Amino acid sequence: MTVTHPWWLLAGLVLAAAFLALAHAASRRADAAALAYSNLAFFEAATARRIDPALALAVATACGIALLGAALAGIRIVATLPSGAGAVVLCVDTSGSMRSTDVAPSRSDAAAAAVRAFVDAVPDGTRIGIVAFSSAAGVVQPLTDDKDVARDAIGRIPPPNGGTAIGDALSAAARLLPPAGRRAIVLITDGVNNLGSDPSQAAPQIGAGGIEIDTIGIGTNDSGQLVPGTDQTASIDEDALRQIAEAAHGAYARANDAGTLRGRLAALAHSTTAEKKRIDASLPLALAGGLVAIAGLGAGMLAGRFP
Repeated sequence: MTVTHPWWLLAGLVLAAAFLALAHAASRRADAAALAYSNLAFFEAATARRIDPALALAVATACGIALLGAALAGIRIVATLPSGAGAVVLCVDTSGSMRSTDVAPSRSDAAAAAVRAFVDAVPDGTRIGIVAFSSAAGVVQPLTDDKDVARDAIGRIPPPNGGTAIGDALSAAARLLPPAGRRAIVLITDGVNNLGSDPSQAAPQIGAGGIEIDTIGIGTNDSGQLVPGTDQTASIDEDALRQIAEAAHGAYARANDAGTLRGRLAALAHSTTAEKKRIDASLPLALAGGLVAIAGLGAGMLAGRFP
């Protein structure tokens, strides 16, 4: 849920509370005056009504004010609807650091198994593409709705080697996706962008086109995991991955082990293929406020006529 103008919501609640307080104070003064100038029997009969007309009208008016404030606040609700007609591209890091074994049996093997779990979990009809990237990005599998074809493509993901060109991978994935419909990119990486285009510039452009980017960081050591056979370390730039996801309406998650990685991707298999609709609640809230005010006015009038 998003609120475009939260001050209107706050103003509506404050005004409604103030109106109720004033109405309550006025009612207490009226009761005190009636008690002073009327006989006790008449006062008890007058105050024995089931519904106090003034109170009913005051409550209804306060509710109407609060609902009107909510309507002016521009409340929008995001509804997620299942859909099998989406398109998702998986960007898999194949840089040299993916040989690290802190995520058993290795980061690259764990990523391949998680991608396979993703393919198994997506709804039928979802189109899946795969991009692998190290020093450069390459298309392993164009979009296909055939899960067997997508599974076979996982075996063609290159072995780990080279640097990390995240920006190029995102651009390659975006080019695979259709111009409209539910579209998402899932980025799986363990490194820091050190080659090619800047992902901090690519992600906002991709997000502006209606494409969601979700990012997953693989690894266990914030200070850097030693890459087997080298004296180099592999560190995750979590802040950058978070910024990439936020720039394109997605989310970042950390995967410290193979099971967590599979779980993250299995969850994304459903969320990235669901249709998200934004519903403007302003008109329904305004109508509800009007109806509540009318109902309160009617209740007050009836209570006044039939004590």
